Amino acid sequence: MAVNTILIDFSVDPSQVKSEGQLSQLSADIENVLRDYLANLKLVISVPLDGGIFKLYQSEMGAVSNLRIFGNGIITINIEYYKAEKQEPLLDYEKGKEIEREVFERVIGIKRSQALVPIKRGKFDRYFPSADERLLEYDIDQVVFEERTQYQKVQIVHSRSLGNMLVLDDLQNISEADLIYTETLMCRGKEDYKDKDIVILGGGDGALLYELLKEKPKNVIMLEIDDIVMKACAKHMRSICGDVLDSRSGPNYQIIVGDCMKSLDQFISEGRKFDYVFGDLTDIPISSTPSGELWDFILRILELSFKILKPDGKFMTHGNGTSCEESLKMYESQLMKLQPPVAINKTTAFVPSFLEDWVFYQINFTKKP
Repeated sequence: MAVNTILIDFSVDPSQVKSEGQLSQLSADIENVLRDYLANLKLVISVPLDGGIFKLYQSEMGAVSNLRIFGNGIITINIEYYKAEKQEPLLDYEKGKEIEREVFERVIGIKRSQALVPIKRGKFDRYFPSADERLLEYDIDQVVFEERTQYQKVQIVHSRSLGNMLVLDDLQNISEADLIYTETLMCRGKEDYKDKDIVILGGGDGALLYELLKEKPKNVIMLEIDDIVMKACAKHMRSICGDVLDSRSGPNYQIIVGDCMKSLDQFISEGRKFDYVFGDLTDIPISSTPSGELWDFILRILELSFKILKPDGKFMTHGNGTSCEESLKMYESQLMKLQPPVAINKTTAFVPSFLEDWVFYQINFTKKP
C-alpha cells in the first residue's frame, strides 16, 4: 500500500510561453493527452503563476494531477494516486513513458522529455540519500524495528538484496551485506591487532567490535551513547555483530554506554594510552566551510582521540562518499593542522548499502608526541 507519484517533465523554447494564448494552447494540448490516460479528468483550478500557468485536475480512483508551465519553458506533470496492496496501478512506469511519448509527438515544440519511475510513499521509507544528497531507492519490503530515542530515530529495515539494514535519522548506516565496510575501516590484513589496546567511538551496531575480537586484541573499549541501537542490532543484525552486544563486557572487551567525550576526558586525566582509536561516529559533513556544530564535534573528537593515542598508534575512521570531494579536502586540511603533525593514508571501498564508493582514513603521528 502506497501513494504513487508519477513525475514527467518537458522543455520548450521560452519564446513559446510568453503570451496568455500560447500558455492556453500548450496546456490544452497536453490536457488532451492526459484525458486519454486518466478517465473523467476534470479541471479543478487554473491560475496564472510567476509568468506561467498552474492547473490542478482530479480523475478516477481519487487521482490528482497537476500541470505546471514555467516562464522559462520547463513543463512538469505530477500525477498522484493511492494503490492498495493487490490493486492494479492506475499508472505504472510504462504508462508514464507512454504519456511522455504522446506529449512529445503530439504537442508542437517539445524539445526534451523525461518520465521518472513512480515514487512510492506512505507505508515505509524506500528512499535514502547518497553522500552528495542524490536520491537512492532501495528494495525495502518491511520495517523490522523502529523507535525514536532521545538521541535519534532508529530503524532496522529489510531489503531483499541487502538483508536487514540499520538506518539512523533517515541515513543508511550498515546492512548485513556490508562486511566490506567494516573490513576496510579496520584495514583487515594490513593492521596487526593482536594484543593491542583499542577504543571504538560509536559503533553501536557491533560490527566493528565483532570483527576486531576475531583478531585477538588485548582489550577493546566501545563507547556508544544509544543503548536502543545496540539492543535492536543484537536482536535483528546478529549476522554482523554475533553475540557481542548480548553483554556489556567479555573476556577482552567492555561496552560503556554514554557520551564518548566524557570517557575520552577521563582517559586523558588517567593518562591512558591506546594503540588504536576508531572513529565510527558521524560522516564528514557536506558544507562550504569546516564550521558549525557538527564540524565542532568532529574536530573535538580528533583533538581528544590523539591525546590518548600511543606514539605509534593510529586513528582509523570513515569519511564520506568519494563524490564529496570538497568536504573530504576540508577534513584533510583540518587533519594537517593537528599537533604533533600527522600522516594521512586513505582507502576506498564500494559499500553495498551506500550504493557508492566510500573513503576511509588511517592517521598516525609523524613525530612522537
